Amino acid sequence: MRQIQIILFLNIMLMTIHSAFSGTVKIEAGFFKMGCSYDDNSCSTDEGKKGGTPVYVAEFYIDPYEISVSEYKTCVESGKCNPPFTFQRNKYCNYNAPGRDNHPVNCISWPLAQNYCEVHSARLPLEAEWEKAARAGANERYPWGHITATCKQAIMDDGVTTGSVNDEFDGCGEDRTWARGSRKPNQYGLYDMAGGVAEWVYNWHSETAIADYYSKGKLNKPDTGRLKVIRGGAWDEQAGAQTSSNRWAKIPTGHRSIYGSNGFRCVYYSKNSLNN
Repeated sequence: MRQIQIILFLNIMLMTIHSAFSGTVKIEAGFFKMGCSYDDNSCSTDEGKKGGTPVYVAEFYIDPYEISVSEYKTCVESGKCNPPFTFQRNKYCNYNAPGRDNHPVNCISWPLAQNYCEVHSARLPLEAEWEKAARAGANERYPWGHITATCKQAIMDDGVTTGSVNDEFDGCGEDRTWARGSRKPNQYGLYDMAGGVAEWVYNWHSETAIADYYSKGKLNKPDTGRLKVIRGGAWDEQAGAQTSSNRWAKIPTGHRSIYGSNGFRCVYYSKNSLNN
């Protein structure tokens, strides 16, 4: 009888975890090489040594898509989230823009993004989690290998592809974001880890974070800073910004010049993974 009760309890726990993480992608625990890829000759100094640095990341679950306007609007309507800047203020902002409910929500600050995740029992990804998920097992510059990013792989500015807006390469010629999932996912089934919108992550920025913190298992460091890390190239950025190791950092509350580029996705976990 005792064994039956234990088995039932474990089954209920597994069902609860599955329900909580339904619709997400599980990323297995393990080491990966973080930072400057072996085939990348244009890394910034904050991307660490060429060839990458071994970093261990615990198991986590991540959204397969960037958070959409529609998803974020539901949170606003529930009274649990505050709206980001809107289309009426800036034409590059997707919130309240006609026909963009399935576009990634953008023009959003770090605090608003983190709050949305917390409302959904989640948080923004740790930077190391984000890169492990973006690489999807690849050690090359991009999840798909050596081939330089173009509009065939990502919604971006490739300097060649044109669309409905004259003399404009941003957003593959549309001068805006596209609907989520407009390009193929990476090998983990994650969409728009390159292109789309650049994504807020949890960490404060440090030039030497990979060597000083992440390689030593301190994935939530540093404790303070002035800028929050942004990962993944955006729809208005070129190939160099789309690499899996590219790091950028911005003022958490945002400012007018970065509104259209910033979005996010959330990470879900079965235990507190910030105490490291």
